[in-house]
Amino acid sequence: MRVLHVISSMDPKTGGVCEAVRIFANGLEDLGVTNEVVSVDSEHFTNHDKYISHLLGPAKNAWFYSKKLLPWLIDNVNRFDTVVVHGLWLYHGYAVKQAFSMLKQWNKSEKPPKLFVMPHGMLDPYFQRAKGRRLKAVRNIIYWGLIEKKLIHLADEILFTCETERILAREPFWPYKPKMETIVGLGVVTPPAYNTTMGELFRNTIPDLCNSPYLLFLSRIHEKKGTDMLISAYEKLVEEYAGRTEKGSINTLPKLIIAGPGLDSVYGLQMQQKVLKSKFLDKMVYFPGMLTGAAKWGAFYGCEAFVLPSHQENFGIAVVEALTCNKPVLISNQVNIWREIHDGGAAVVAEDTNDGTYSMLFNWSCLSPADKKKMAEQAWVCYEKHFEINTVLNRFHQILTN
Repeated sequence: MRVLHVISSMDPKTGGVCEAVRIFANGLEDLGVTNEVVSVDSEHFTNHDKYISHLLGPAKNAWFYSKKLLPWLIDNVNRFDTVVVHGLWLYHGYAVKQAFSMLKQWNKSEKPPKLFVMPHGMLDPYFQRAKGRRLKAVRNIIYWGLIEKKLIHLADEILFTCETERILAREPFWPYKPKMETIVGLGVVTPPAYNTTMGELFRNTIPDLCNSPYLLFLSRIHEKKGTDMLISAYEKLVEEYAGRTEKGSINTLPKLIIAGPGLDSVYGLQMQQKVLKSKFLDKMVYFPGMLTGAAKWGAFYGCEAFVLPSHQENFGIAVVEALTCNKPVLISNQVNIWREIHDGGAAVVAEDTNDGTYSMLFNWSCLSPADKKKMAEQAWVCYEKHFEINTVLNRFHQILTN
């Protein structure tokens, strides 16, 4: 069996979709399935993948347009049994739809490959309701009517990572009439075992941290991720503890590490200024930038807990990665997998508001060491039950071959 994955970019800086593609494509290779990934990148971002990559970039403009993609698809699509489009709203989805339509006209007697679309949360109504996205929301309505609905309705199945995503996808656009909706899930590969080099590499990025305990935010530094709420809530907590002299003073609070791409964006610079202007956050909040490889795992293994007060999170690969390192997670109820983790006893969950984010941090700070340890133990149990990679890959393989 041959599977083609089509995505705009495999650059880790673009978010979690490319990591999901790596997980699926590499995992299916282990099951004896041949995978190829086509994108409009102009460089490889890892040398460890088992699948074949086709780079048809560089991408032009914000639509990730490449004149090479459609001709390549027309020439190559029929080599595959299955085509999976990952993500929406960019040129690669339009190109796949055009290629299928043209091939159908030219080869009416030849059966085309099965076509799957995996939105990865990009049909979430948040993107139509967020105040800062009103012009983009109007643009999406127009784009849906002209282009995107045709891809959704052409696909044999729409694949979702969880039940919450499937339900939310039905809300923002009309007409929405997929032929079939299927929950495939998403898993995470277990991390390499901890070694001291990981911790050293991470702490070398923040020499002032020394051996201080810390909370870890590891995601894009972006408004959607709630970074501003996290800093404000943490500042409020630090201010409250700063006036204490008894047990429970500021010295008992973990530091806050905000790691990820986006530091040089307008929003990222605003977040750094927010910290610099605060009289309470000096030497309490650090921005090490994007962490990868051993340094990333060192950050996960060394933290007290992982924190993500996101306004919208379809799955949250980093959330599950924290669970694999036996770390509890402090997350908003807009992370679509919050129920599974909360019910598993490994999460503190709150609303995606300033007050909710503060209560999440405050409630964590009030837990006893024994309670924190118990949550850490439940983190791995929760991972094995819901997000273990082999279970997900077998399900995905079954869907593609059925």
